[in-house]
Amino acid sequence: MSGHSKWATIKHKKAATDAKRGKVFTRLIREIQVAAREGGPDQDSNPRLRTAVAAAKAQSMPGDNIKRAIMRGSGQLEGETYSEITFEGYAPAGVAVLVETVTDNRNRTVAELRHIFSKNGGNLGENGCVSWIFHTQSLIVVPKEAASEDELLDIALLSGADDLRDDGDHWSIHSEPNVHSDVLSAVTDAGIEPLTAEIARVPENTVRVQGKQAGSVIRMIEKLEDQDDVQNVFANFDIDDKELEALSA
Repeated sequence: MSGHSKWATIKHKKAATDAKRGKVFTRLIREIQVAAREGGPDQDSNPRLRTAVAAAKAQSMPGDNIKRAIMRGSGQLEGETYSEITFEGYAPAGVAVLVETVTDNRNRTVAELRHIFSKNGGNLGENGCVSWIFHTQSLIVVPKEAASEDELLDIALLSGADDLRDDGDHWSIHSEPNVHSDVLSAVTDAGIEPLTAEIARVPENTVRVQGKQAGSVIRMIEKLEDQDDVQNVFANFDIDDKELEALSA
């Protein structure tokens, strides 16, 4: 698990100064549209949409953009039709990788992801080849300086979370997806600002990587995340904190 929570922290830090904010907005808008299409435009009865809107607001997306995305997704405005497709495969060192995409052209997405996997020492696999390693879970990452373990544990458990884990320089709160909003609200209402809060694919086991192998894994994940149709990349690598920081600088 530590690999993903560490990587989520790195992505958050990079996003804070990311010049490609338009790309961040594109991904968030697509998620809002799909969530609205699947569960309807009412945030109160659609937890996925509520989570997507909260993520968009956290990135300072204008309210009008959010409203239009909901209306397009729910069919109130015309717009592109997107499909959700999850791809599975392996990075170098046998690291399992799940790639969530939202695309309007499946053939294009398949071809581009296959190229990224093969060019970076991995291989795109069949459906089911690695998904069994992961389970869907709410993951909220909090820097250690933001709260003590006892304080955060009380907040997490009282709001319905399952566990609080020590992941080096931060805490990670694990919950079932259906209580994600409740736990996140409890954390923020206590004046604690999470680094990240998402519904994640959490691995049951991890593969330790270091040195050249670690560099190869990180490069491949970064290439996957740069692909236009990719929404999320999850992998079961574990890597030393300092080495990850250095590779992601």
